[in-house]
Amino acid sequence: MTKKNLQSRFDATIEKYTEGILKYRWLVLLASLMLVILAGSGARYLGISNDYRDFFEGTNPNLEAYENLQRIYTKTDNVLFVLAPNGGDVFDQSVLSAIEEITAESWQIPFSIRVNSITNFQHTEAEDDDLIVADLVEGAEYLEEVDFEKARDVALVEPLLKDQLISPTAHVTGVNVTFQFPGESLDEQPISVAKARDIASTIEQKYPGIKVHLTGFTMLNNAFFEGSMTDMSTLVPLMYLIMIVLMIIALRSFTATIGTFFVITFSIVVGMGVAGWFGVMLTPPSMSAPTIIMTLAIADSIHILVTLLAEMRKGSTKREAIIESMRVNYLPILLTSITTMIGFLSMNTTEVPPLRHLGNITAVGVFAAFLLSTSFLPALISVLPLKVKQATAKISTSTKLLDRFSNLVITYRRPALWLTTIAAITLAAFIPQNELDDRFVEYFDEGIAFRQDTDFTRANLTGIYAMEYSVGADGSNGISDPAYLEKLEDFSNWFKSQKGVVHVSSFTDIMKRLNMNLNNDDQSYYRIPDNRELAAQYLLLYEMSLPYGLDLNNQINVDKSATRFTVTVDGLSAKEMIALSEAGEDWLANTGVEYMEAFGAGPTLMFSYISSRNIQSMVIGGIGALVLISIIMLIAFRDWTIGLLSLIPNLLPIIIGFGIWAITSGVVNLGLSVVFGVTMGIVVDDSIHFLSKYLRARRENNLSPEDAVRYAFRNVGVALVVTTFILIVGFSVLSFSTFSMNSDLGLMTAITISVALAIDFLLLPPLLILIGKRRDRKLQPALIEN
Repeated sequence: MTKKNLQSRFDATIEKYTEGILKYRWLVLLASLMLVILAGSGARYLGISNDYRDFFEGTNPNLEAYENLQRIYTKTDNVLFVLAPNGGDVFDQSVLSAIEEITAESWQIPFSIRVNSITNFQHTEAEDDDLIVADLVEGAEYLEEVDFEKARDVALVEPLLKDQLISPTAHVTGVNVTFQFPGESLDEQPISVAKARDIASTIEQKYPGIKVHLTGFTMLNNAFFEGSMTDMSTLVPLMYLIMIVLMIIALRSFTATIGTFFVITFSIVVGMGVAGWFGVMLTPPSMSAPTIIMTLAIADSIHILVTLLAEMRKGSTKREAIIESMRVNYLPILLTSITTMIGFLSMNTTEVPPLRHLGNITAVGVFAAFLLSTSFLPALISVLPLKVKQATAKISTSTKLLDRFSNLVITYRRPALWLTTIAAITLAAFIPQNELDDRFVEYFDEGIAFRQDTDFTRANLTGIYAMEYSVGADGSNGISDPAYLEKLEDFSNWFKSQKGVVHVSSFTDIMKRLNMNLNNDDQSYYRIPDNRELAAQYLLLYEMSLPYGLDLNNQINVDKSATRFTVTVDGLSAKEMIALSEAGEDWLANTGVEYMEAFGAGPTLMFSYISSRNIQSMVIGGIGALVLISIIMLIAFRDWTIGLLSLIPNLLPIIIGFGIWAITSGVVNLGLSVVFGVTMGIVVDDSIHFLSKYLRARRENNLSPEDAVRYAFRNVGVALVVTTFILIVGFSVLSFSTFSMNSDLGLMTAITISVALAIDFLLLPPLLILIGKRRDRKLQPALIEN
């Protein structure tokens, strides 16, 4: 059977299908509504996650290492109050009173288990043969200037405070609150954050000269939650408004706009509802799904409605126009829907659950959009009044412009081919300049309070990024062994000399201070004790003197066979972070003491490692999607040459897009790591529609390659420009998200889609003409002989 006959049979099948839709239109409308309600009812099971750990698989080795460390020691979920007095001096009576007040109030924050500040720092000193352990500052409102100076002298040299809870110039200080969340309710962290904000607000009102900033991992989790809600409440309504305006402009028909509105709304309802049925927890990335579904769903309807309205303007009845529009658009819409779904489903290869959820929700929404636009939409249009002004003999302005453009491309096809090729190669050369980097604080827009407070903290007090090690000793109570402590001290000194290290917290700092205290505060004894039994006694005496809630469980394990070693860093890229952590691991491995070997852990490393691994998994998924899409196009077009040719306009936009990104930004985070999968299915849409019209012109109308290109431009050019514009606007709206994963994904996708249209209009036509002419020359001798 010839390709032309196959096309005819397929067209006949679609015509019968459409006639059935129109015949049973009320049944189709009712069935569509029932299915949408059934699927959408699952939305009641949707939850919103406020935990950054949800970005990692439970089997993620870095998450497991971090969770293991937290099981041994206390949690690191925290809120850090950062106090910045206008006077620039923390050791002022009113400032220290404010610190004491925050310290006391913070114990009342739900789920708090520990509060550390410069006022309740357990300062030790010798008094005859006794070890005195007491708050560094107590009752600030009753103290004298000499007491403040003494506290200053201690705090600014104390390794556990300086660059951690007090700045070197004493102009900023912090109060750190540690939490233990049971994980029984989603509102645990928001409740704690609300209480922390109330305390900060009260302090600022009571002490007008003090500004309080809030940061920490609990604030980070809450920022994820609030960012999600902000995007849902702003971007989705904005997108709806823009889509309605664009549809009115493009379609110039109230009925067509209403039909499209229902299709995109129902598609979103189905996508989110199915996610609810599967128990998906929404996060900032997955919460962008409605915006993406809306953008993609409108394209299917636009193609059907543009052709339908054009047929009616030519004089066809509404029924005839619906059938004809379905006949010429069903296959390309089917193919674009399948390829788009494959692209988003390829995101299942990512290690980041929220990105997988985004891909799956969007794929379901795209599938729903296809079903609704090819069944519900024709049925709805058939029952709604639709008046279209009959076209005159005068050619429309848009058609004239496309005719002129197509003639220019055909006339200057060789320069167009070479210029686009050179531009593509030039931009592709910049791709290696892109750098993988994920700094979770920078996921948030600079206008977000959490980002502002964290940036202030990093600039004035301490870093927010950290890596931790659980450094083992030789058996129970082994942490008192001088040999272990000496190695641990060497490890601490090595880290302090590394680039980007802001602070190192080591158990040795406590032991050196105790050794000095119990030797009459003689500074020459500020070193590691040289006797194990004596060191163990020092530690026991110190622990017995500590008040409830300020014990050493956050630094040593239960049987005293390991200690927690924390390195705070700032200004390092993800790559540098990984390198520093691994260098630390190597240092421990090379000490020659096997029991001290440890691996770096912490949220910073979790985000740092996942970027590179995610890129690798997405490349595999993208290649798989590309192969599958290529096979589908080869089968659908029934032409190996055209199928292989389609790879060029499908791959180049992504390559060029990353080249442009290298020039404009150069930083690739988790959001951008999935662009290959996201855009792969979308950019195929334009080439499918253009190629399908070109092949129809060649097979049905026997047109020359040049005239077939003109036919494609005239019959699908307007729809491609309109849908591309809508896609660009839709993803550009996403770029206004306060969450960089979403905003970068939106901007990069908009760039790629723009490039895709340019490739399809400037590069694809010359290639089609080149191949078409060669084919015609090969067929010419055979035709002459016959």
